[in-house]
Amino acid sequence: MDDNLDKDAIGRELAACIAVARELRASRATDPAAADYPVLKEWQSARLARTYADLLASERYRPAAEFFLSDLYGPKDFRSRDEELARVVPVMVRVLPARALLTLLQAVQMDMLSESLDTDMVLALRKAQRQGKIDWDAYAAAYRTCDRRQDRERQIALVDTIGKTLDRLTRMPLIRVSLRLMYGPAHLAGLGGLHSFLQRGFDAFSFMNGADEFLAIVTERETALMREWLARPGGDNKASREGALRIQNRSTE
Repeated sequence: MDDNLDKDAIGRELAACIAVARELRASRATDPAAADYPVLKEWQSARLARTYADLLASERYRPAAEFFLSDLYGPKDFRSRDEELARVVPVMVRVLPARALLTLLQAVQMDMLSESLDTDMVLALRKAQRQGKIDWDAYAAAYRTCDRRQDRERQIALVDTIGKTLDRLTRMPLIRVSLRLMYGPAHLAGLGGLHSFLQRGFDAFSFMNGADEFLAIVTERETALMREWLARPGGDNKASREGALRIQNRSTE
């Protein structure tokens, strides 16, 4: 229940996470090979599109799959959203329901963690001299080199947590009304990106009408891939590729 959530504590953690995410992105501004980061993100985005091709093709699950791939796991640049959030955290603590505020915090935590993992992946790919020519084997080798299993597990858990929170929000009529009423004021105040994020997530999960199966599929596939990538020693990754193909060929239809 919202009564059990400390909005001030959520707001403080939100501000701290935004600051860390902004620092991670700012540090790349002076990187002479900054283009390595979008190359990695594009490869990961293409991988996700293959892994979840069946969900993207599903009438029921496509909006939620697109939201996760573009707004949580995808290559989108979140700097404008972070800037908007940083400006209005105190206001949001006052006016947003605790569940909506928590969803924003979880999304920023996911973004912060993903940026940290991507930084390590780029450094590992550079060390192997594979940053400009990423393929399955190069990605798997870098993934193992980073050796951040707990953080990868946390990343997967955050997807599940954010999804469940959004699913609960869709059952709160006040949230639907509040988002509709916030559209004009949010855009006038320069908070269009932030409002759009909340609205897209809410609409995607409302359309799905129950997120349990969707979230179970994402958790199962990402966990299986993580285990495949971490378990295989350097060299022949044929078994890993075959395992990934088995995962990707499953269908919810």
